[in-house]
Amino acid sequence: MFKKTAISSFAIACGAVFLVITSVMCAMNTAQAQYVGPSQVKQYQNVAEILKDPVDDVYVSLKGTIARQVSNKMYQFTDGTGTIDVKIGPKEFAGQRVDANTRVEIWGEVDKDLMQKPKIDVKRLTVIR
Repeated sequence: MFKKTAISSFAIACGAVFLVITSVMCAMNTAQAQYVGPSQVKQYQNVAEILKDPVDDVYVSLKGTIARQVSNKMYQFTDGTGTIDVKIGPKEFAGQRVDANTRVEIWGEVDKDLMQKPKIDVKRLTVIR
């Protein structure tokens, strides 16, 4: 009986070690790179560029302030070049206190529906300290 328990414990330990090693090897194989060459995808530097020529589903990263709340999850964001509506949920605020004077960086997706003003669906909001 002792041999059976010892063999079972050894087999479990070997299995656990195998899983850990496999997980580490998989994590090491994931690439953390991004393409930085020429692109035909529209890239925006500020709000004015988005308002001038909005393209739906383009990801943007902007720094500025949230000027005011328009409705439950809709706010107005400004970066000094223009003002655009942004949709920000409680998950994106993540408990961070933000007022009209707080500098933030938003990362999100341009949402351009036919015959409507463009807006940004914010995926991440970071307070700039």
